[in-house]
Amino acid sequence: MTRSEALQRLNGWFASRGWKPLPFQRAMWRHYLAGESGLLHTPTGSGKTLAMFGGPLLQAMIAPAPAPARPSAVRPLQVLWVTPLRALASDTARALQSVVDGLGLGWRVGLRSGDASQRERRLAREGRIDVLVTTPESLALLLTYPDTLPRMHQLRCVVVDEWHELLGNKRGVLLQLNLALLRDTTPALQLWGLSATLGNLPQARDVLLPDRPDAPIVEGARQRPVTVSSLLPAPGERFPWAGHLGLAQLPRVLEALMTARSSLLFTNTRAQAELWHQALAAVWPEDAATLALHHGSLDPALRQQVEDGLRAGAMRCVVATSSLDLGVDFPEVDQVLQLGSPKGVARLRQRAGRARHRPGASGRILCVPSHALELAEYAAVRRALRDGVVEARRPPTLSLDVLAQHAVSRALAGGFTSRSLLAQVRRTHAFAQLGDAQWQAVLDFIVQGGRALAQYPDFHKVVLDADGYHRVHDRRQALRHRLSIGTISSDGAVRVQFLRGGGLGSVEEQFASRLRRGDRFQFAGRMLELVQLRDMTAYVRLARKAGEGTVPRWQGGQLPLSMPLGRELEAVLSGADDSAESRWLAPLMALQSRLSARPSPAHVLLEDVRRREGQFVFVYPFAGRHIHEALAALLALRCTRRQRNSIGYAVNDHGLVLAPTQPIELQAEQWKELFAADQLLEDLRAAVNLGELARRQFRGIARVAGLLVPSLPGGAPRSLRQLQASAGLLYDVLREHDPEHLLLALAEHEVLQDSLDLPGLQQVLERIGTQSLSLQHPASLTPLGFPLWAERLRGQFSNEDWRTRVLRAAQQLERRHGR
Repeated sequence: MTRSEALQRLNGWFASRGWKPLPFQRAMWRHYLAGESGLLHTPTGSGKTLAMFGGPLLQAMIAPAPAPARPSAVRPLQVLWVTPLRALASDTARALQSVVDGLGLGWRVGLRSGDASQRERRLAREGRIDVLVTTPESLALLLTYPDTLPRMHQLRCVVVDEWHELLGNKRGVLLQLNLALLRDTTPALQLWGLSATLGNLPQARDVLLPDRPDAPIVEGARQRPVTVSSLLPAPGERFPWAGHLGLAQLPRVLEALMTARSSLLFTNTRAQAELWHQALAAVWPEDAATLALHHGSLDPALRQQVEDGLRAGAMRCVVATSSLDLGVDFPEVDQVLQLGSPKGVARLRQRAGRARHRPGASGRILCVPSHALELAEYAAVRRALRDGVVEARRPPTLSLDVLAQHAVSRALAGGFTSRSLLAQVRRTHAFAQLGDAQWQAVLDFIVQGGRALAQYPDFHKVVLDADGYHRVHDRRQALRHRLSIGTISSDGAVRVQFLRGGGLGSVEEQFASRLRRGDRFQFAGRMLELVQLRDMTAYVRLARKAGEGTVPRWQGGQLPLSMPLGRELEAVLSGADDSAESRWLAPLMALQSRLSARPSPAHVLLEDVRRREGQFVFVYPFAGRHIHEALAALLALRCTRRQRNSIGYAVNDHGLVLAPTQPIELQAEQWKELFAADQLLEDLRAAVNLGELARRQFRGIARVAGLLVPSLPGGAPRSLRQLQASAGLLYDVLREHDPEHLLLALAEHEVLQDSLDLPGLQQVLERIGTQSLSLQHPASLTPLGFPLWAERLRGQFSNEDWRTRVLRAAQQLERRHGR
């Protein structure tokens, strides 16, 4: 078939659906047919899947691969499509198969992910599919089998969907290593990344394609206009200053939901999603089946039911978390609501794109504040969208735990020589700077676990054979490794299952261990009663009587405010905004000005408040809670160097508060000196308990590197307590007997770079160095300071409920200041 005939056939398929190829889709097809690799950057819902898949389809029509002699024969894999979410993988496979069938190509699209059926997994392993849709972890597992690479010798194209979701984490590092392997195996391979929302496009392209620095970045459709509106409280209505779930907004939210045919209500945490689903269910005026819940801890079958209902237009409202952020197509959804702050510009744009997810449709999102200052964040994100601000994703480098895992995989897949694998991994962005000593340390680790563990056979995974190849010979080691592949930790998860019936999902062991027989808890949109807890499974039944129950909490649930959004927020609070949100906040910010001062890009605001219980020093850099955590520890250390003191602190996304036992009497110039960026690393090491933080970080690193033995099929799952004990013992042994071990150094590096965000802290201190310092002495807590003061109360012991204490303090301030 000629090129023009193939294009005519593809255009005919578009026409049969009532569509016409967009200019950027045609541009992508031209790039692909010219043999190029690159990055497609286009918004969610603009048609990027068809833009990408059209090239391989045209190529197949113009120059088809040899057809297999019989349907059951091995088929050469044509396209490998990698996606970060299992739910997105299933949706993508259906979409691709629909196009293939419409064109009559006869290709078989297969799925290889954690949610794939046994039949689909068998077809993928046996090489009987033409297009494979998979995840980074499933691809890594597939490549541990020696016969996988030979079956990919005719692979024409690899597509990495939602590349921005992988760029900034270890899942992306694992994928980089396997992409380098595929490139070396098939030099003519074309590689394309797809990304909807990304701030550092050239770097994203270079990380994906380190060998092609001039690869094209194809800009797709213009960013969809996103309309941000807020569910404002009534003028003069009493509204919380801090720390609420937003349930006071329930009547207004229900009214908004009833105006649309189908809505998504996004929350930032799974616990918040459970509570809001419970609250809506209590007042839901329609069939209960039209209200659903979706988050990452629910059983895949339950999530799939909800997604199918959204596609069919059967759901009136789904309460969801980031589990529905990515590009699963739900064209029947008419409205998106965001509960609380989105914390980032890209996240809000992504969520807004869930509504009317079809080419040419605009995005709209209704924001629901849970407390007053979140209104300012909505105004800030609107400004950021107007100015085209999108956060960058910082790609990690030298993740040696991932490299160790990959090296064992290559040893398991037939073996490798040190020189050849080193050359290959150095061609990735993640390991371009890998030193010879670091590589040797990785080899020593996979062969004998390192110097301190050399006497223990369990840590001897790989054998260096006489021919110079590293291989895995022990079948038990091979099984353990394949069970451990990936960088996502699910340690300590307790499965929740009906005593008679199916699974509901999982909760954290820390929560489940506090439950006793007969205790009630809210999970998966149901009020459950614990029957028994056995072998890391909580057997439950529906609660027999109406009443309240606890809601699980998951670690790592709080998203930090992004620094670009923090800059916009600072501008909004300075008074440089006339939005509806800022007008509603005007009385509150007038009170802030009267008691203290407004924040400003020109100065950093510091408030020295003296109360009956002591001194409180508030600082507002608007850099997110992770950076504020490190900054608070740094300031506390530098203050104690000036005078003996004991200083507690608390942080939120807007700032930090120091609470010294002895008053700190410093002038503005002296305070400014404490923010110096000089000696930052040394001071930060002294300010935080780096050893304890590294000890916590070590467990995840040890799991990725294969130090922690996984549970074997049919055996009882290992509890979080057992895993912590194993990791802690290993950490102590290595610290004492092998202090230079590569995983110890990696744990400390990750604490500094990720947990404490040393690069971000450096940037904040340098910015403060260019600002003046506004030192204020307000007579009472200010509207900006009150949320931080309330946050500090969480860590104090009291026989009063935290909310009761915060509410009482807020009422006192309101009476005092007439607000």
